[in-house]
Amino acid sequence: MKKTILYILITFLFIGTNYAQDAYVPVPGAAPQGETILYGGTAHIGNGKVIENSLIILEDGKIKSINTATIPPKAGNVINIKGKHVYPGLIAANTTLGLSEIGAVRATRDYQEVGSINPNIRSIIAYNTDSKVTPTVRSNGVLIAQVVPQGGRVSGQSSIVNLDAWNYEDATYKADDAIYLSWPGITSYNWEKEAFEKNKNYNKALDGIRELFTQAMSYCDNDAPTNTNLKLAAMCGLFSNSKKLFVRADGAKEIIAAVNFLKEYDLDIVIVGGRDAWMVTDLLTENKVAVVLNKTHNLPRYADDDIDLPFRMPKMLQDAGVLYCISVGAGWDGFWDQRNLAFEAGTAAAYGLTAEEALASITSNAARILGIDKTLGTLEVGKDATLIVSEGDILDMRTSNIQMAFIQGRTMNTDNKQKQLYRKFMKKYELEASPKQ
Repeated sequence: MKKTILYILITFLFIGTNYAQDAYVPVPGAAPQGETILYGGTAHIGNGKVIENSLIILEDGKIKSINTATIPPKAGNVINIKGKHVYPGLIAANTTLGLSEIGAVRATRDYQEVGSINPNIRSIIAYNTDSKVTPTVRSNGVLIAQVVPQGGRVSGQSSIVNLDAWNYEDATYKADDAIYLSWPGITSYNWEKEAFEKNKNYNKALDGIRELFTQAMSYCDNDAPTNTNLKLAAMCGLFSNSKKLFVRADGAKEIIAAVNFLKEYDLDIVIVGGRDAWMVTDLLTENKVAVVLNKTHNLPRYADDDIDLPFRMPKMLQDAGVLYCISVGAGWDGFWDQRNLAFEAGTAAAYGLTAEEALASITSNAARILGIDKTLGTLEVGKDATLIVSEGDILDMRTSNIQMAFIQGRTMNTDNKQKQLYRKFMKKYELEASPKQ
């Protein structure tokens, strides 16, 4: 029996190793030289504005100018993009991209630490720029990601990365931007009774959270602590508001409890998940709490919910004035499925949002929630030249065709292993490949 188990494990590792050796990761783009001019495209700014027949000038990794073109420029590196669309690079909040490679192989999952209270754990250290998944995600427009640790009550610290880099130091856009806390459920599911019941350990878990934050606040108030405590020291940024606290909570009661409890510490709170956020919009707006919606391509939680409730959720939060962004989430498919981020926003557009509001939910809104809106999220003068050019509507999987991408002005290779395999076998059978590939 032991030999059989060992044989199975070795087989899985062998498959994973061969997969990794065979896959393809493009070389990161070189530093930009001089001006790059994008002429004639429709620019979707990311804040609701649209510029037809635009002229966008990129220089030194920044957007130097953006306005309406009248005369085609004759000098410089001019790229004609007439008939195409320009968007800010999409931002994937709350993901395990770069922390997980093959979901079925434990050795390739590096997003969870042993123990329950780990505020000092840094996801950026585990981020893998050589992930074979990343090229398949960024070829659909996702250029920036918030990589997030998982597990335990306090999972650790997330970081924001760009998806075209040699190593994690190069990839780091904003290190240790937030700490992730999983709020305990007020109810728990009893598998024997096949029903929900009151969580008997809720108050105990709540006492543990209160004790942790009280100790951390006391530790951080001491300018010269006798002993260094890495766990408590990592939380000091929460009390100075240099870090945000992202709280995983779905139920309305859990969201209410989390907001009311944590505002005692005057923290900058963001709700992650927010399945029932539409029920408590007054509380969220009153306390200026943002929401990262997880996987709106989903079924409703309760049997008596409208079947299209997850699709309508962004519109409901938009109308209520809640700051929110759409994410694919950090579940078992929270890395490779990020490629569908734009299409989740597209579904929200089909269920009430305007196209530009849907775009904002994965660009400017996400940048505001992650605290990077001064440099990312919209196509504006002075901001980073992180943008994409598509032949069709990026929110529509039928027409979306990313043809160019820039990260801080660097031209990015949008090829990936899946496109290579497509071209390979189309050639084998002497078929004509789609222009998209």
